[in-house]
Amino acid sequence: MAQVYKILILLVLLLASTVAASNAQDRAPLITGTYSNVPFQDFVKDLEAKTKYSFYFDAAAVDSLVVNITVQEKPLQVVLQQALQSTDLKFAISSEKQVFITKERAILTALPQGFFNGDDSSAGSEPAVLAETFVPQDTKKKNAVSEIKLYEIGAKTGNTSGNANLAGHLRDAKTGEAIIGAYVYIESPTIGTASDQYGYYSLTLPKGRHELKVRGMGLKNTRRQIMLNADGKLDIEIEEDVRALKEVLVEAEKDRNVSGLQMGMERLDIRAIKQVPTAFGEADIMRVVLTLPGVKSVGEGSTGLNVRGGSTDQNLILFNDATIYNPSHLFGFFSAFNPDIIKSVELYKSAVPAKYGGRLSSVLEVTSREGNKKKFSGSGGIGLLTSRLTLEGPIIKGKTSFLIGGRTTYSDWLLKKLPNDSFNSSTASFYDVNAHVSHEVDSKNSLYLTGYLSKDRFKLSADTLFRFKNENASLKWKHIFHNKLYSVLTTTHSHYSYDISNDENAVNASTLAFGINQTSLQADFNYFPNSKNTVDFGASSILYNVAPGSLTPNSPESLIAPDKLQNEKGLESAIYISDRFDISQRLSISVGLRYSVFNAMGPRQAFTYAPNVPKTEGTIQDTVSYGSGETFATYHGPEYRLSARYGLTDNSSVKVSFNKLRQYIHMLSNTATMSPTDIWKLSDSNIKPQVGDQLALGYYRNFRANTIEFSVEGYYKWMHDFLDYRGGATLIMNHHIETDVANAEGVAYGVEAMLRKSTGKLNGWVSYTYSRTLVRLNDPRVSEIINRGEYYPSNFDKPHDFTMISNYRFSQRFSTSLNFTYSTGRPITLPLAKYYDGSTERILYSDRNQYRVPDYYRLDFAMNIEGNHKIRKLAHSSWTLAVYNLTGRKNPYSIYFKSEEGKIKGYKMSIFGQPIPTITYNFKF
Repeated sequence: MAQVYKILILLVLLLASTVAASNAQDRAPLITGTYSNVPFQDFVKDLEAKTKYSFYFDAAAVDSLVVNITVQEKPLQVVLQQALQSTDLKFAISSEKQVFITKERAILTALPQGFFNGDDSSAGSEPAVLAETFVPQDTKKKNAVSEIKLYEIGAKTGNTSGNANLAGHLRDAKTGEAIIGAYVYIESPTIGTASDQYGYYSLTLPKGRHELKVRGMGLKNTRRQIMLNADGKLDIEIEEDVRALKEVLVEAEKDRNVSGLQMGMERLDIRAIKQVPTAFGEADIMRVVLTLPGVKSVGEGSTGLNVRGGSTDQNLILFNDATIYNPSHLFGFFSAFNPDIIKSVELYKSAVPAKYGGRLSSVLEVTSREGNKKKFSGSGGIGLLTSRLTLEGPIIKGKTSFLIGGRTTYSDWLLKKLPNDSFNSSTASFYDVNAHVSHEVDSKNSLYLTGYLSKDRFKLSADTLFRFKNENASLKWKHIFHNKLYSVLTTTHSHYSYDISNDENAVNASTLAFGINQTSLQADFNYFPNSKNTVDFGASSILYNVAPGSLTPNSPESLIAPDKLQNEKGLESAIYISDRFDISQRLSISVGLRYSVFNAMGPRQAFTYAPNVPKTEGTIQDTVSYGSGETFATYHGPEYRLSARYGLTDNSSVKVSFNKLRQYIHMLSNTATMSPTDIWKLSDSNIKPQVGDQLALGYYRNFRANTIEFSVEGYYKWMHDFLDYRGGATLIMNHHIETDVANAEGVAYGVEAMLRKSTGKLNGWVSYTYSRTLVRLNDPRVSEIINRGEYYPSNFDKPHDFTMISNYRFSQRFSTSLNFTYSTGRPITLPLAKYYDGSTERILYSDRNQYRVPDYYRLDFAMNIEGNHKIRKLAHSSWTLAVYNLTGRKNPYSIYFKSEEGKIKGYKMSIFGQPIPTITYNFKF
């Protein structure tokens, strides 16, 4: 029995000692220390080291606060009272060892007594807010995160010095889609980066406590409180910015044009695109791109881009990294991109990133949305000529989403209403379909699949039927090796083809066809070694298969002989590497090198010509046959990328860049603008690749807290070996096209100025461009020298260009847009006189492009009327009423001449010679 008592006494003593130890641990620690002019944040770090308490506060609120106290074994509450007694800061200590410091009102760490009994004894006291629970952030995604939570990134170690990497994805809080181009940064020290097209960001920061800030176009500015202990991840969901009536936000990161290294780049948000009036009421990406400085078109109704003096074939147009060869519908009046499925548009005019190649003038990158990962939704619109519908939603909620959109036209009814018999018997139609599936396999692997199909069919009067189509597909696999390194493996397929049929006359009935297929594989790697360096590297390969033309009779009575040009095949490969590094806070440099190789391959029969004489049919010496896959011509060379930025002040900077690019594919066209009947031609043993160099210098300045941006850029370009044509050249079904074309050289130079206001009821931009584009063809191997071998204006040389885009929001439901554009008329060649050569009458023409058509200007107006903003309703709708060419000016599209009764008469053709009113109903559910 005595043994039992001894055991009971021992257990009681053990329990008592355990409770005492527990109470000792729970008891608030006593603090001793002397703090003389210690910054408050350092004071807090010392308290956190001496106690097990965690502190939460707004770093900006205590930025200038210093602590001057001496304490000897004082409780934490007393120490904080002494430290904050001369300030307006308040503190609260929770039972979970959390200390909250606020400026406006105290935080309640527990419900007051009598709360559930209706006791209002605390009425009249200073209002307070309940503290939220603070939890550490692991690598899994967190939804509905709060700005006042503290996220502990990485496991705690004894080492609190040095740097650590923070990475993650930015996603839309409503749809779960990736957010492109948002700026993620800390202010002290200033370190930041922009999210890429997958919403991914990576930052190397000093270990310790930071306030991470995020801002982006059309998004609510947000912040996250982080404690960075080691490398880790933080995914952030951001809400769309719905502004009060007094302000409309159409901005990107506010100081990107000043602080960013990239120059000659324009980023357009789809919301800004939808504010610009167009001819038939539908938001048009290509039309809005044409309003940017340095971007022109040779005529109305054309979606061909001439960027800084380049021809239309010198632009690389990508849709989710797949090449689009014809970005237009319906004679060029509509762009090939459905506005409802587009997320962002980026245009690179200079300082082209090293990952891009194959074109001399620009890269237009169009990125589609991924689809809503959280709930099913849809949108669409009904206009006078077109209708569209887009559906999207989760397949596996939060992981897999789909998006599918389609457009079609019913323009035939409008043609039937025209009084002209040659038009009311015409037909015109198109449709396009987009599909996208994204799947997050796990935290390190994601897949993206995109498909695009478009078809056009139009027939003018009862004459010729035109049909053309685009087919594109891309598959991407993104893999994150670790926070500082990820890769994207992309494979794409692009197809463009057309056929032109004429069945009106049986003896001439025939079909002309063309097609091009492009298959590519590309691997891109992004490496973030530290906060001052970003390294991109990778490799790509493109296989071209071109069917340059075939002519087939359409009926047994046809006298057209069957004909077919040889197929062409080529392989373009490249490797690249670029490094962006910040030498100081003011000076940043980016250096890149791309090396490209092109192989022209068989099967092919190639002509050889006599050396040092013009290439004609009469100078063909031999025909050489090459087998399938055999290389018969190889071109290669380096492509340099160099850019630098120097910050003059916090609000201004200067930038400089140099690019060298190579282009191995050419477009042959008998029109000044892009058309469905253009022919693409690969470089071979007789046609060299195009080479271009561009030097650009710019000054950038922001005003009024970054709400007004000003920029001016000057550039000079040298272009070599691009194609020009001799007089009377035959481009269609030409078996030796090299006899009718020649490698020309040219220069382009200009100055672009832009003033943009991004916030407020009134917003928009004004731009002015002065530019010249001159061409010279003095190749001794060409039988006909153009303009005596002197420089002459190119077809798209338009020295002066002025554009104003203005939007005014009267209320949350009603806004207007008024846009104006002016440009110099494009060059033309005119007949000057008639003369007789023997008994034959001939026409004497002016020097090529010696004259110009009349100047172009146009005024457009639009009104947008939103439905009511009730949250719970079947669908949210809006109406857009617009008038294109408000003044009804008959801008010339072309000047042509006809011989009538022995006289040559000139005519001017206008596409839109009167105001074009439209009305469109848009809906979203």
